[in-house]
Amino acid sequence: MVDAAASFDGNRVAANEISARSMGADQGRWAATTGDGAGLADYVQFCASALFAPAQSASWVTKWANATGADMVVATLACDARPALSLALEVVRRGPFKVARFPGGRHANGNFAAADPRLLLTIDGPAIRLMFKAIARTRPDIDLISLERLLPDLDGIANPLAMLPSFPSPNLALAVDLDGGFDALLSRASGKRKRKKHRSQKRKFEAVGAFRRVEARTPEEVDRLLDAFLEMKEVRFAKMGIANVFGDRQVRDFFRALFTDALTEKKPTFLLHGLDVAGKLRAVTGSSRCGKRLICEFGAIADDDLAFASPGDFLFFDNIQEACELGYEVYDFSVGDEPYKRLWCDIEVQHFEVLAPLTLKGHALAAAMRQGARAKAFIKNNPTVWNLTKMLRRRAAGQAAPVAAEDDS
Repeated sequence: MVDAAASFDGNRVAANEISARSMGADQGRWAATTGDGAGLADYVQFCASALFAPAQSASWVTKWANATGADMVVATLACDARPALSLALEVVRRGPFKVARFPGGRHANGNFAAADPRLLLTIDGPAIRLMFKAIARTRPDIDLISLERLLPDLDGIANPLAMLPSFPSPNLALAVDLDGGFDALLSRASGKRKRKKHRSQKRKFEAVGAFRRVEARTPEEVDRLLDAFLEMKEVRFAKMGIANVFGDRQVRDFFRALFTDALTEKKPTFLLHGLDVAGKLRAVTGSSRCGKRLICEFGAIADDDLAFASPGDFLFFDNIQEACELGYEVYDFSVGDEPYKRLWCDIEVQHFEVLAPLTLKGHALAAAMRQGARAKAFIKNNPTVWNLTKMLRRRAAGQAAPVAAEDDS
């Protein structure tokens, strides 16, 4: 498949609202409006009754905008003046190009734009393109709308953006079916071996000191767990020879605000867990709740004397067990195909990506991004090439031996 190819570069006007009669007589009149960051208040109000993925929640979007000062654009599609779909996007510079993307960039995974579930079935491709045209008219400086790592469906509800031309994301996402509870899961996933390993890990931790699984329930605990995670990740990325996507101060401020603000919710949307052994955090995970899914957004382990005991694997065991006890149907490891995930996972999720060029420059960038995605998919789906790539990264960083792979985000 190819990307949305229609260019809206011509006939630009100052108006920020356009409308069209739907091809279906029973679907009414569609209208699309756009606004700048001031439109976030309307987005927050819409999300109060909308369906969306965690990275499209009002909390995520507003916290990202506040922490980073992002150049925001909010586009809304309405049917007979009733909002049906809303895109809150940040505009970033990519070389000579300007790109509108989901706030958070690489941190935003499993994306599903905010939509009114009662109107989802009426949304079609031409209606969504009205939103893109409205963005092009209001923001003629934007070259490309890049919607990456999109979920094909959310709890069985199809993603309306799937009606647009798209292509597969280069990275698979992996998840665990929790049907039947934890015992049933273990019966399908080498349960005896996992329980035996879990008991062995307990003994190793007890030999060092008391251990406990903790959940951040106060701002101070959020600071402690998040600081530990960020330190673990900095060490990890340095050894891997890749850029630290959590290194920017604004990104760190965003996550701190996100997890701290979630504490005010009766059932926090975002939560942090950690494994504390002898008074030190040895593993940390950050998760989000989304309908029937508990999603691991990121994780890390400490590079210390207990790394050999796989504290990350131990924490995942407990996290998944709790997810079963709380009635979740899926534990989602999010983007990334790693061996430690394969030990648990029986669901592969193929995300997709939509690129909508708005200018001639945008067409050129979209073509390059498609080629880049194909190259990444080839490298990551070829074990020999992928292992060679990781080895070269480690050598460039001065790390000859393989790094434990159980803490990838």
